[in-house]
Formats: sequence, C-alpha cells, structure tokens
Amino acid sequence: QVQLVESGGGLVQPGGSLRLSCAVSGSIFSIYGMGWYRQAPGKQRELVAAITSGGSTNYADSVEGRFTISRDNAKNTVYLQMNSLKPEDTAVYYCNAAPLGVPTSRVRGPYWGQGTQVTVSS
Repeated sequence: QVQLVESGGGLVQPGGSLRLSCAVSGSIFSIYGMGWYRQAPGKQRELVAAITSGGSTNYADSVEGRFTISRDNAKNTVYLQMNSLKPEDTAVYYCNAAPLGVPTSRVRGPYWGQGTQVTVSS
C-alpha cells in the first residue's frame, strides 16, 4: 500500500516562504514521477509542479521562478520550496505519485496525500 504524507503547510505573510514535504512509503520511490497540485475554494485542482524519476522538472506559469520542486530518493521524499508567496497561492496543496510516469495537468497518478493547507495573508 503506497502512502503519501504531506507536511509543512501553514500561515505566512505575502512575500514569505514555506517548504512542503511529502514522504512516500510502501513502494520503490525512485521509479515514481511526483507532483504537487493545489486546490483553492471553488476552483479546480491544478498542477503546480512535477518532477520525473530522473529529476526533470515542470512548473505552472503562475509559480515559475518562485517555486522549486526537488526530490531526495534516499529519504523517499519530495519537496516544494515556495518563495515570494502571494495571497493567490492560498490553497490546499496535495502530493501526487505516478509510477513509471509523471503527473501532468491532464493525467494524474493514482496515489494522493491528504493535503496540507497553505494560507498567505497579512
């Protein structure tokens, strides 16, 4: 059973930073493409960033240059470093795992974390 556990969300002022973590257990982490999605109230869930098993990355235009996705295969963990946060970044952030692939805006992996709330407000 694959399990994803997110952590690191919280309340931050505009311009601040947060780092989200997603720990994966129950499978061979290194073969998974990983992604971070977010869902704001009343909006659809959208892809924020993704990373392949080989380390190639992809970002939504809205976060390019501010967010960085990375992975540590030794720790079975994927991270999302979020800098220069804006109020419009407020959402529940979800970690997603795709075995032998990579999450995209249209195709999502079968495994999800429980979500972590990020609130950007003064």
